Amino acid sequence: MLEKRTEIKDTVNKVSKKVFLYGWVNSVRDHGKLIFVDLRDRSGIIQLVGDNKLLDGLKNEFVLQIAGQVQARPPKLVNPKIKTGKVEVKVEKVKILSQSLDLPFNVSDDGKEINENLRLKYRYLDLRRPRMRKNLLVRQRAIEFIRNWLIKNDFWEIETPILTKATPEGARDFLVPSRLQKGNFYALPQSPQQYKQLLMVAGIEKYFQIARCFRDEDPRADRAYGEFTQLDLEMSFVDEKDILSLTETLFSQMCQEVFPQKHISKKPFPRLTYKEAIKKYKTDKPDLRKNKNDSEELSWCWVVDFPLFEWKKHESRFDAMHHPFTAPKEKCVADLLAKKNLGKLQAKQYDLILNGYEVGGGSIRIIDPQVLGAVFEVMGHTPQKIKEKFGHLLQAFDFGVPPHGGIAAGLDRILMILQNEPSLREVIAFPMTASGQTAVMKAPSSASSEQLKELGIKKSPRLKS
Repeated sequence: MLEKRTEIKDTVNKVSKKVFLYGWVNSVRDHGKLIFVDLRDRSGIIQLVGDNKLLDGLKNEFVLQIAGQVQARPPKLVNPKIKTGKVEVKVEKVKILSQSLDLPFNVSDDGKEINENLRLKYRYLDLRRPRMRKNLLVRQRAIEFIRNWLIKNDFWEIETPILTKATPEGARDFLVPSRLQKGNFYALPQSPQQYKQLLMVAGIEKYFQIARCFRDEDPRADRAYGEFTQLDLEMSFVDEKDILSLTETLFSQMCQEVFPQKHISKKPFPRLTYKEAIKKYKTDKPDLRKNKNDSEELSWCWVVDFPLFEWKKHESRFDAMHHPFTAPKEKCVADLLAKKNLGKLQAKQYDLILNGYEVGGGSIRIIDPQVLGAVFEVMGHTPQKIKEKFGHLLQAFDFGVPPHGGIAAGLDRILMILQNEPSLREVIAFPMTASGQTAVMKAPSSASSEQLKELGIKKSPRLKS
């Protein structure tokens, strides 16, 4: 049975008291008759001192149970680099709970020089390094702040389904075969978009979710392959200004609370129209920092009034600039219904930009089934396809739908920027590799013949090259 544990961080308050510590060997220094060991748990590091016979044979990353007495270090031996630097533990008993092989890499430095695929293969070791542990802890604190702030502002946190329907929302879907309805497929959600709009029809009025989303898109440093986490929220009886103001207040206060070392260059966040951004900065994701060498400067801004449609040259058709549920400006509705001036129509759409990265996007939604149907038609959907893919939403809108709008903010990307990391993978516990393989477990993998048979799936023979 394990003795009652004292976390390492609490030893500073237990001078002259006996404690039981548990943790990993961070380093061993043999000084002849005495051996000094740095013991590490998630709360910190402390120096152990003990007789050679007692501590002999210990190696880095062994997991130990230590019984000993906390004592003050001599003034000349205080270590100001660690929080427990004024104390040490004189070891009375040691028990090796688990041994460790030699690690494939060092876990005490920042690890940025190590091959990323090797780090991801042994991610459970990579997460032992202080930088990665800090990233995960800060992530937790940021999400905790967001959740508590929204709940205090009368939002309801509601989970929406992961197994859902494939709909043409932009990216490729991840499909999941159904065992009970052979030949049919679920899709993992690219976003909770339709469900949160249905929640507005249900009268929820203020919804949010820390949502897992799935898109089969090509990876890059600022975009994770496969899955990502977003703050998803929706409100009824609001306009664009309400959503922008609420989002701005939320992230400003989050930065102040969780990232106090950061400074926001301009408040309120600057607002640029899409045309202004393109004309002045040649991009719809302008980096407005005054000093781009200042790693603590945050330049948030809004880009608004996007085109409703964009022309897909290779497909010879218009597509929604954001998604098909985005409402047009009132002045553009007549032209939309008449299918006129489609390239000039403006949308009630807005993007949130941070230091030159798009970190969020949202819009006021269409609530008129006729207008929504016109958008689908412009995108090239036949009436049959509209009914098949979106009939459930159009039907819901026949039962009293409130004006509503919302936003989705990419938490992985925001945290990457706020923690000055070069890649999203540095702020995610178990990210995908650049080639789309999961860390440690190496998915995707093959399925057994029995599993495929249950699903009614037959393997196609591989073509000879």
